[in-house]
Amino acid sequence: MFIISAFADEIDPSPGKQIEVLKSCDVRHIEFRSIHKTNVLALSDLQIHEFKSLLDKNGYKVSAIGSPIGKVRIDEPFEPHLQRFERAIELSKFFDTPNIRVFSYYPAEGATEADWPQWRGEVMARMGEKVRRAEKAGIRLFHENEHRIYGDSPERVTDLFTQIKSPAFRAAYDPANFVFCGHDPWQGWLASKPYTAHLHIKDWVRGEEHGRLAGEGQGQIARVMADVATSYDGFATLEPHLLGGGPTGGVTGPELFPKAVAAFRAILDQVGANHQ
Repeated sequence: MFIISAFADEIDPSPGKQIEVLKSCDVRHIEFRSIHKTNVLALSDLQIHEFKSLLDKNGYKVSAIGSPIGKVRIDEPFEPHLQRFERAIELSKFFDTPNIRVFSYYPAEGATEADWPQWRGEVMARMGEKVRRAEKAGIRLFHENEHRIYGDSPERVTDLFTQIKSPAFRAAYDPANFVFCGHDPWQGWLASKPYTAHLHIKDWVRGEEHGRLAGEGQGQIARVMADVATSYDGFATLEPHLLGGGPTGGVTGPELFPKAVAAFRAILDQVGANHQ
């Protein structure tokens, strides 16, 4: 069963507008990344409680905390980042979701992709520490194959999950990110599939500045969905980036977001997948 969720901040910064549009699409879950143009980990306790009240009032649930954990340079101090990670754990408990999105670090200052071997040990140590804390807290970390982080290639995705083996560490597969980085998304899928428990749905054509509707880019989304049509059981979170995107999020807007949902539902219907 595919449960459709959304990075609702792509619709509008206002949580009220987010819910209004999602209701029109019959989407009942939100991947909580930001509201009021403020990242989830930077929101005050008052803002967090107000948002939770709004979700409860409208019958909405959180599919995951869409945190930016791991979106820092690998040579930056670790302890302050761990404190932010603990905040993400607190929020996952508060919003009654066991899921937190994470990343595997940007290169060190002045470094390039070719320098990753010298930093691999530090990547694994830091990721491993967070996984141990996740295990203790009873949550799951979903690693997204984001542009420029360690795990942005099929080979390094495999490396991460063969090195760090835990049910608390799973993959959030994003086909558009593989396209954007110049990798074959199908090879990215084959590398990610054994570990995937979460999906981010956006499509892309390499070289373009914004995303495409699912099925209109080079992400081979229909092929991937067909591969798991009868076996997948989890969230598929819309992150269309139809008007642009970057390291802190994306923009789709209230007019285009329903079209993104409809395009993905059409693919699921085409491949015979159950969804809600």
